[in-house]
Formats: sequence, C-alpha cells, structure tokens
Amino acid sequence: MDKSWIAKPRNSNEYIVGLKNFLDFAFQHGAIENSKIICPCPSCGFHKWHARKDVRDHLLYKPFPKNYVVWNFHGEKEVTEFSTSAHVMRETLATEHPLDNMVNDAFGIHMDQESGEDSGTEDFVNDEPRENRRDFDEFIKEGNQKLQEGSDFTKLEFIVKLYHIKVLCGLSDKAITMILELVKDAFSCVNLPTTFDQAKKLIRKLSLDYVKIDACPNDCMLFEDEDPNNIQQTCSHCGASRWNSKKKKKKKQAAKVLRYFPLKPRLQRLFMCRKTAEHMLWHATGKGENDKMVHPRDGEAWKTFDLTHREFGLQPRNVRLGLVSDGFNPYRSMSSTHSIWPIFLIPYNLPPWMCMKHTSFILSMVIPGKHSLGNNIDIYLKPLVRELKELWDEGMEIYDASEHKMFKIHAALIWTVSDFPGLSMLSGWNTYTGLACPTCNFDAKPCYLNHSKKWCYIGHRRFLGRQHRFRLSRVRFDGHTEERDLPAKLSGSEILAQVENLDVTFGKKEKLNKKGKRGRQATMQWRKRSIFFELPYWKTNLLRHNLDFMHIEKNVCDNILYTLLNEKSKAKDNLNVRKDLQDMGIRRDLWPDDNGKYHLALYSLTRDAKKQSVMCYQTKLPQF
Repeated sequence: MDKSWIAKPRNSNEYIVGLKNFLDFAFQHGAIENSKIICPCPSCGFHKWHARKDVRDHLLYKPFPKNYVVWNFHGEKEVTEFSTSAHVMRETLATEHPLDNMVNDAFGIHMDQESGEDSGTEDFVNDEPRENRRDFDEFIKEGNQKLQEGSDFTKLEFIVKLYHIKVLCGLSDKAITMILELVKDAFSCVNLPTTFDQAKKLIRKLSLDYVKIDACPNDCMLFEDEDPNNIQQTCSHCGASRWNSKKKKKKKQAAKVLRYFPLKPRLQRLFMCRKTAEHMLWHATGKGENDKMVHPRDGEAWKTFDLTHREFGLQPRNVRLGLVSDGFNPYRSMSSTHSIWPIFLIPYNLPPWMCMKHTSFILSMVIPGKHSLGNNIDIYLKPLVRELKELWDEGMEIYDASEHKMFKIHAALIWTVSDFPGLSMLSGWNTYTGLACPTCNFDAKPCYLNHSKKWCYIGHRRFLGRQHRFRLSRVRFDGHTEERDLPAKLSGSEILAQVENLDVTFGKKEKLNKKGKRGRQATMQWRKRSIFFELPYWKTNLLRHNLDFMHIEKNVCDNILYTLLNEKSKAKDNLNVRKDLQDMGIRRDLWPDDNGKYHLALYSLTRDAKKQSVMCYQTKLPQF
C-alpha cells in the first residue's frame, strides 16, 4: 500500500485520499465491536479509541505520525524483523507497563508523546545510541513473554521483582535457583528460567554490567592485564600471589577483586531518559532564592570553577560530580569484621530534591577488604581517575532524549564528601596527630592530653571575630587569651607544592624488628600525594574535600547527651579528664582529690532529672 501521502501537506488531495484509504483499511482490519479504532494522532498518542469521523478530524487538524509506516495497531502484519521490534515496542509503551521506563532508558528508545512517533525507529537508527538495536530486539522479544497463558506477569517483570527481593532479604544464588525451580514446577511456567544464572543473562542486557579487576591482596597494585595470553601471576611490589591459595578449585580465583562500574555509559543513560535529561539542565535554568544557598551552584566553589574553566561552564550539559566514600559491614552483623568500601558519584546537575536521593547516586566501584584502606585507596581509584581524565580532555557523545539531538559533553569531579577518617584517606592529610585540622594545616596549636591519651584541639577561638569576648576569656578555656588571626586558605597549588617531593610506597607490607614485632614508622603529616591531583583541574578547585555533617552532628550530640546523663562508659567526663584539667591548671573546682574522687559537675543531671528527661521523650505530643 502506498504510504507516501503521510509526508504530504494535510490540505493536499494526496493526503485526503491516503487518509481515506487508511481509515477504510483500519476499520476493516483493526476495528473493535463498537466500530472504533485507536487514534494515531499526536494528541491521542495511540492511547484513545474513537469513531471514524473523530479520527478523520484529528488527522486533518494534526499531522499523521511520519514514522508510523507499518500499521500494527490497525491490522497490518509485520513484514520485517525491524518492524516486529517496533511493533512490540509500541505495544509495550501503549500498555504503560511499570518496567517500560527502565527498558527504554537502558536502550535509549522512547515514544514521543507529542507527535506519537518513536524517536528511535527511523531518524536515529544509524546514530551511536542505536547501535544496540539488535540487543533491544532480543531483549523485548524475550522479556515480554508471558510466564504462562492467562498470567499478567511477563518474564522480565517477574525476574526483576525476584531479584529485588533477593537483594533486600540477602538471599543466596542457590536459594533463588530453588525458588525458580519450585515456581516452575508448581505453576507450569514454561518461559521461566530454571537457574539464577539464566535469569542473570536476561538482566545483563539492561547494560548494568561491571568490570572485575583483580587486585593484590596487600593493596599494592591492580592486575590490569592488557594481553590475555600473558597474565601476571604475582604482585610486582610485594611478590604476593594473585590467586587465593585457600580455595582449591579447578578454576583459579583471585584473592581480591575490585568491581568497577564504567562511568561513561551511566552518564549517557542520564540523558537517554527524557525526564532526567531535562532535569540535568536544572543547575543552569532553575530559579534560585536570593541570598540563600539551596544548591551547590549557589556556592563560591561552583562559580569559581565556571570562571576558571569558561568553556566547560558554557555547556550546561557538562556534568559536575561529587565523590562519596565510606566503609560499612555488608552482613549487618557487628560480630563480623568484614567490610567493603563503595565509591559513589553524585551528579550535581540535578535539582536539590533529586541529586541527594539514593536513586540518583552512581555506584562507581565496590572495594572489598576487612580493614580500612588508608593510603591504598588510591590504587583502586586509578580506573575512575583515568576515565575522568578522558571525560575532561576528550569528552563523549551523548544523545539528549529531550531534544532528540547528539551533543558532546565533558565531566569534572568538583569535590569529595566523607567523614573525618575518610578525609585522611582521600586527601592524604594525617588526621590522627596534633595537626589534624586540614584548614589550619601546619599553622595549628597542638595539645596532647597525657592522661586521656588523645590529642585536643584548643585553637578554635581564632575563627571568632577580633572583638569577640571569648577571645579574651581565660577561665572558660585553656587559661590563655587568643590573639591569632584566621589561618590562611591554601590553594591547590600550595598544597601540591607541599607534597611534590613526597615518596610513598603503597601496600600493607610492614617491617619487623628483631623480636618479630611491627616496627614503628615515623609519623608523616602528609602521607601521600592524592591521586586526584592527576586531574588537570583539581589544583584550581576552590573546595576539594568536604566533611559529612551527619557524622559530626551525631558524634557531638551523642557525646553531649552521654556527658549530661553521666553515662560512665561513654561520657567524656571521667577521672582522666579531671587529671588533665589539673595538669593544665584550669577549672580548679573540678580537680580530683588525692584519693581520685571528684565532685559531680554542675551540668550533670541528677537521678530525678534523668527520669524527667527520659519521660519527656516518651510523652506523646497532641496531634494538630
């Protein structure tokens, strides 16, 4: 059937005659009992059913979808493999299945709601985002199979939901395989996979893969073998074996494996979804509040970065990222010492109500290990830093689903976010000495408490105004006045100059003395030159490392409450603290006597006051 009339003007005779032939064909092959067909006009978008007169009026006032050349919704059968996939895709979109967005975002295929056209069926079939068309065809064909006749669940929907339950409940692969076998035998589900490995093959087509990189068990290096025929067996630095000798299996298993999730395809996916692509421009188009910082774009560091790198700041699609890391126990058991260190990236292009949600975080890598990585985290950050350098220098082509165009974007890491120990790992500044404050740098006043066995930071009054009364107070603090000015803000170039000649060897190899014990190493304030200085723009960043306020807030609040309640095991007021006050010669009323006894501090609550404070939290407030 001639369909060239679709591209003709709507007031031409060819368009009117072609529209009449389309209606005749549709009502003969695709009409339902009440003589209605699904309307393909841009307003209805293949979702509404109308009579012949209404459909004709709609298609005279608005254009017929140009890419709708195989009339699958109106009785025409598919004639090619390509049209089959397009038909399946349109049927999937028309039913508004909950998993449609996930599938379409993974493959970059969308239905234009305004024009009713499939933006990925014709105009962009030869572009880079459409290279995975064959994967999409296979995925849609296999994923939309019904579990059995009369079932509302498709194969893809069932597997994804089962996988979600596995993650939330911590089920093993063997348990999922047993569940699949039970469901298939009980309900005769022909299309259901019998093993979890078969189920994972379908999920892998969503492009959620990661790369396994073997690592030295002592964190000395990564085994990134370029030649598969020449695999390195031992570490080049410490000589440790690459393989796990405890597990004797036919196939060798690496002693330590880094799971790395490539960044480029995940950034491309942010623009493949139309809604997300629009939100990625919010930092440049969204309205802010005067004199209020509601988003990092309102801060001085963001503005300075755009002024320093003008070409980067002129393209609103360029991605600004923040790096977050912390260790946690994956087994939810305090008795287990095993921990892992995930690395997350936060896309700050998104609005504030989206960028800090866990659904917007980009998992970059998962680093295994029982103990803190310390300096050695730089070994595992090498693949990420290498990819960030490529995104800054070369960039990459992305397809913006909101504008249906190809763009070249770049990406930059603007800062990191971590707790105080994590700051030491990422920056290299030693936070376990008297010079732990990264802001003061070497211009600090350390004070070691001999009885409490810890460092104390008593130079915080220098951050107050010059006329503040606390600067002249002796009794309330350490017995001295504070005359120092604010510490100077060091630039990235100045920090780089401090660590330029630093020679650090990564790994856990430790020297033993004659008695077989670990030898003490000299305390270094700068423990390494951070790997982030390999990024061309890192030394010009105004703000390089941030402290997570949640950790600080929780620790300070806990210490105050335990001290007020006089909880002896966790309070900061004890005999050693009183002795330290005596050594410093301050707060004479709090000194202990010769027998080690001391009076309760005025801020400590009595037994009755403790009961009242606990009852206050238990009392229910009236509902308004």
